Amino acid sequence: MTAGESEAEKFAGKDLELDKPNPARMYDYVLGGELNYAMDRQLVDDLLSEMPRARDTALLNRYWLRRAVRYGARQGIRQFLDLGSGMPTVGQVHEIAQEIEPESKVVYVDNERIAVAHSAIVLEGNDRAEMIGADAERVDEVLGHPTTRRLLDFDEPVMVLMSALVHYFPPQERDAAAMITRYRNALAPGSYLALSSFTGDQQDEEMFRAVELSKGTSEPIHLRSREEVRELMAGFELVEPGIVFTPEWHPDSPEDVGDKPELSGVFAAVGYKA
Repeated sequence: MTAGESEAEKFAGKDLELDKPNPARMYDYVLGGELNYAMDRQLVDDLLSEMPRARDTALLNRYWLRRAVRYGARQGIRQFLDLGSGMPTVGQVHEIAQEIEPESKVVYVDNERIAVAHSAIVLEGNDRAEMIGADAERVDEVLGHPTTRRLLDFDEPVMVLMSALVHYFPPQERDAAAMITRYRNALAPGSYLALSSFTGDQQDEEMFRAVELSKGTSEPIHLRSREEVRELMAGFELVEPGIVFTPEWHPDSPEDVGDKPELSGVFAAVGYKA
């Protein structure tokens, strides 16, 4: 990475909320990472006591993200914008995309300063993948960032990734649809949006207890129905099979879907901009 350290150093000084568990660090812990604090681990342990399948939910969402990236790359996409990317981990977007096409370029975006700082280590030596410290909701800041402008050409197709992002947008406070519209308007025809979100559809009490626990974090979860996800995908043509639970979206084998895919608790969709 050519400018990752300076970006990390600059962003590390920002005044971010560090007195509450953070979803990005919690997700890192669930996936077996080490970039988290005791308070993050404690809340995850509490969450697992209320929702034992939470780790499987996180892993299934990660597996879906990898399949979506692979799908985009096989459709000829060579540029990826990963919003709310979280901590760099094994099997991250640039690894999947560059395995198919080494020339693929990836811009990661997150407002968690540990994620931004650690990306300097993970992405060192890769001049086609960088992370920027920014809030995905500040669309102009993301699109106008020097790193974004240097790596991505929005006159050509881009795949925008919003994996487990929009459920942190309470409708009465943050307008996820308006944010998505602004990104969509910046995309060239042939681009894609890959999106996943926690849902209350077909869920049991485990999910709703987990949502209650999330209220103690810096970003509580808001569950979205299939119809709400469909509204967020407005302006994109849904790729088959449409809005489904994560294991159901282009599984590598029928066995990967399982008997109860709804227990993943997350809807996923990929849309195409004609």
